[in-house]
Amino acid sequence: MEQLGEGTFPWGSALPDRGCRERSSGTVLSGCTGPGAFSSAASTSVGAQPGHPGPDLQQGDLRRAPPGSAVHHPSSWFPCRYFRWWYKKTCIEKKSAFIDLMCAVPLQQIYGCPLGGIGGGTITRGWRGEFCRWQLNPGKYHYGTVIADQFTVCLRRKGQTVYQQVLSVEKPSTLQGWNWGYCGHYAFYHALYPRAWTVYELPGQNVVLTCRQVSPVIPHDYKDSSLPVAVFIWEVENGNEEPVEVSIMFSMQNGMGAKEDKSGGHWNEPFALQEGGERVAGVLLHHCTPTNPFTLAVAAREKAGTVVTHLTAFDPAGSGRDVWQDLLQDGKLESPTGESRATAKGEVTAAAVCATCTVPARGHQTLELALAWDMPRVHFGSKEKLHLRRYTRFFGSDGDAAPALSRYALAHYEEWERKIDAWQKPVLENSQLPSWYKSALFNELYFMTDGGTVWLELPHDCLPQELQGPGVASLSHLLPVLREYGRFAYLEGQEYRMYNTYDVHFYASFALVMLWPKLQISLQYDIGESPRSRRRQLLAALLHPLRPCADDEPWQHVNAYLMHDTANWKDLNLKFVLQVYRDYYLTHDAPYLRDMWPVCQAVMESELRFDTDNDGLIENGGFADQTYDAWVVNGASAYCGGLWLAAVRMMCKMAEVLGDEETQQKYSGILQKGKEAFERMLWNGKYYNYDSSGSDTSSSIMSDQCAGQWFLGACGLDQGELEVFPKSHVISALQTIFEKNVMGFAGGTMGAVNGMRPDGVPDTSSVQSSEVWIGVVYALAATMIQEGMVQEGFHTAEGCYRTVWEQLGMAFQTPEAYCEKKVYRSLAYMRPLSIWSMQLALESRVGRAPCAPPPSSSPVPGGTKQSIGDSPGPVASAGRQGPCPVPPSL
Repeated sequence: MEQLGEGTFPWGSALPDRGCRERSSGTVLSGCTGPGAFSSAASTSVGAQPGHPGPDLQQGDLRRAPPGSAVHHPSSWFPCRYFRWWYKKTCIEKKSAFIDLMCAVPLQQIYGCPLGGIGGGTITRGWRGEFCRWQLNPGKYHYGTVIADQFTVCLRRKGQTVYQQVLSVEKPSTLQGWNWGYCGHYAFYHALYPRAWTVYELPGQNVVLTCRQVSPVIPHDYKDSSLPVAVFIWEVENGNEEPVEVSIMFSMQNGMGAKEDKSGGHWNEPFALQEGGERVAGVLLHHCTPTNPFTLAVAAREKAGTVVTHLTAFDPAGSGRDVWQDLLQDGKLESPTGESRATAKGEVTAAAVCATCTVPARGHQTLELALAWDMPRVHFGSKEKLHLRRYTRFFGSDGDAAPALSRYALAHYEEWERKIDAWQKPVLENSQLPSWYKSALFNELYFMTDGGTVWLELPHDCLPQELQGPGVASLSHLLPVLREYGRFAYLEGQEYRMYNTYDVHFYASFALVMLWPKLQISLQYDIGESPRSRRRQLLAALLHPLRPCADDEPWQHVNAYLMHDTANWKDLNLKFVLQVYRDYYLTHDAPYLRDMWPVCQAVMESELRFDTDNDGLIENGGFADQTYDAWVVNGASAYCGGLWLAAVRMMCKMAEVLGDEETQQKYSGILQKGKEAFERMLWNGKYYNYDSSGSDTSSSIMSDQCAGQWFLGACGLDQGELEVFPKSHVISALQTIFEKNVMGFAGGTMGAVNGMRPDGVPDTSSVQSSEVWIGVVYALAATMIQEGMVQEGFHTAEGCYRTVWEQLGMAFQTPEAYCEKKVYRSLAYMRPLSIWSMQLALESRVGRAPCAPPPSSSPVPGGTKQSIGDSPGPVASAGRQGPCPVPPSL
């Protein structure tokens, strides 16, 4: 067995050989069958032994970046200013800080695959089997393991119980009447989002359990992907020469382990639902808080040979001996009829459901259980408006949907798995793709659901004027799009609690547009038509990100970010324009392009004010005025200048498509001037300088200097007459970055440092210049792949994956940044979703990326009969069938 060393983590270590059957790292025990069989993902998923202790953080292996660096502010007086703001916010206003440096989220290397679909809240189940991270209230997290939330197995032979064990390595102080302390060396965990597998060998019993958890996260699905449900499929393999009766008990506390669990008034009741020949039975746990009440449903599927029993209520703070003895007696649960009484203040309650079957000698059987949570009507922290979640469109908003959700999940999970298999199989079976990449590509998608994500319905009585600023030309498809697909928002990070932070979403948006393009379109409509940001446009200011604090209304109170005045940021407008054309290129959504064209024109006209010398190239203002908000940039810059030229090129292309010759000519002229200025001021013969200021660090090698080229390549605008940056210069810059920022940093094993001096020493002029940003590294790798540097791209990205998922043990909480000396910042961050741009680059190399939409010889007509659901586009097809294979040359 792989031993835990300093700075390592046990992902991928093998089960110890107990002499029962062959094993190797990442292989599956024989006999696992059914949809999504464990073997299909075993070699590429992350894995761990539940009994493995993990790194000892008390020895200083890993530490958080100091508070002054986390706020990204160079001013020495800022900590005092922040503390005064923090005290007012938390102690006087009694609200949460959007970045709480005083009460930072503790690092726990325990997390596994989150449960649930998109926008309905998530419950994370750790790799040891614990239920340990709860995100049910919009934008808020509760970090804590609820010890009563467990699976317990009971084995009976010849009418006698021979084995009963909680499948947990814990030894808690409560429920001491239960048999705890399962030996984790007999278990193995694998995760390949949105599924996970845990294999349990039952010592001395010759019985193997495989728990497969499935959540409905399905590309291009806008119904089932919204459901707050998860299914646990227990495959039981009996290696004995006689049958064995197997019971799986699923127990859950009423609540999330927070103080509200003891607030009183919570109660449970049994339920059974039969429809279409399917019968589901279980217990409903009604959590009756004044704000955002919800119901948990623990359920099991009744079928031939399977018996479902339940216990409506028990005390999870007691010894639990009565529950244990009840199960021990006959492998089933007995319960009084009817609902439980409501809890008194200070009390907690829990419930349990048990599924039982008989497994023949040398045979196997399946038990199916489900967990659902119904919180249909939600308030954000400010409690200004009541919102309905997306799934209420299909299951109602009265708070009584938990039984129907449970039945639907148990009846449809096999269909979900077939779709998940079809989506993932082409990647998993491609032998030319490295295993780490397959794991990273799918597992980084955890943030799509567990990023504080909300997916809300637009009110039925909403009027266009409520969405749009007064006196502004209407976005004709705004209301239809939002009505059909709802509103979508996710946090910048679990510690940086701001919604739809646009400069970061720029990187993450590839996952959204490739897998759920209609949500990307919806988000873009919200960004383009926010009344407040629209008003700023009319004042010739910037298009603004939403970026509200998670405690406020995301579509009412924009911009909780206080570190800088983002009205003078140089990258936000450009990133909007780049995404508009990228989205159109991948979806061929002509009404969207037509609606966004006036907005693009307005924000680009606003951006021209930053071209102070009229040379066709914008200049930075001598402060941190872009996504690197602690890294000062002055004058022309590789990052913002490159984004500007890419946006100008896309303006020319959009004008061509829309038949707007005047605008096309205008921006063609700007592009020619800007290209010349960019090369003259920034190209040094090997790469593009950080900026043109002539400062001590202006010649630093920025890993993100080709961000504009990245988007151009993703949209097929980087070849021939469309070329913006000379191809030879792009290749030279990427080679320099690989040599200096990648191979010259940490032995080439930790990805690319943001800034490197020409002499091979990291740029330490700011906190951010000496960091590695995982999402930027994935974008850099995609750019390398686009330019034919495939091996370099994979090597660059692999360093981040190995560092985060293996060495630092940060599975399912990928941070924004880390440094060479094991310092990290901002757990569970949005930007690493940019890994999906690598997949797009790989598909482009084999000709499976979308073709450029045909230009129009005349302006696009004002009316269209195309419905919102039409034209899924090439990416939709590729997403359903699975991404393309990598060419043989790789």
